[in-house]
Formats: sequence, C-alpha cells, structure tokens
Amino acid sequence: MINAKETVRQFLLQVRSGLHPDRAGRFMADRVRAHQVVSEAPVVLERTPQQYTEHVQEMLDAYGAFTLTVDELIAEGDRVYARWTQNGRHVGTVGQHPPTGAQVTAVTSAVYRVEDGLIVEYWIQIDRQGIAAQLQQAVTER
Repeated sequence: MINAKETVRQFLLQVRSGLHPDRAGRFMADRVRAHQVVSEAPVVLERTPQQYTEHVQEMLDAYGAFTLTVDELIAEGDRVYARWTQNGRHVGTVGQHPPTGAQVTAVTSAVYRVEDGLIVEYWIQIDRQGIAAQLQQAVTER
C-alpha cells in the first residue's frame, strides 16, 4: 500500500489531471466527503469515484486537454495538503461564458484525508474569482 502523500500525488497526476479520470476508483473510497470551500456558500458533497470521473470529464469539456502541475505537496499523518496550477483553453461553455479559445489558468489547493490508501474526504479551494476574471477578459477582447 502506498502512503497518503503518494496516494494524493498519483490521484492528482493520473485522475485530476484529466489523463486517466477513469482511475478514480484506485485512489478514492466508495464515498468521499467533498468540502467545497466557497466563502459565500460552502457546500459539502458526497462523491463516488464514478461521479469524480464525470466531474473531470466536465473540466475536459470546458478546458480541453489541460495541464496540471503539482506546485506543493505536504503530508502529516492522514492529511495531505496539495496546491496545483491547471492550464487549459476555454473550449466549452463555463457558466455564462461561451467558448473563447483563450488560455485559462486556475490555482487550486486542497487538503485530502487518506485512510487505508484511499482518499475519504477533502477540502478544496479554487480561485473562482480569478477564473471568472480571465473568462470575462477573454470575452471583452473578442
């Protein structure tokens, strides 16, 4: 069994990256508590590996084959903090923004809780305001 830090690293590089979203079940428990840390409206979801695969497919539909770079990975006990940068192109509708083809960069961080080699819970923060500003700028420059 791989340690918590390596579980999260491989999850990010294989699944979240969009390279192999169908491998979510290798790294996630059957049900994962997903805390969407949005200051104005925090949400807690329960996700299955299949639902996570579908979530990554939605990102691929919106941003094409994007790149994901793990910028930081820190582990202590069953918790792993990860920060990554994701770069893609705006090829699908995102919110109210029709595709522009512009490059979009997202900075994201999350804390994952790992039990028995599988992710069982995570708290994620995405720079949604930064993404919205980039999409708005792309529309304005069209």
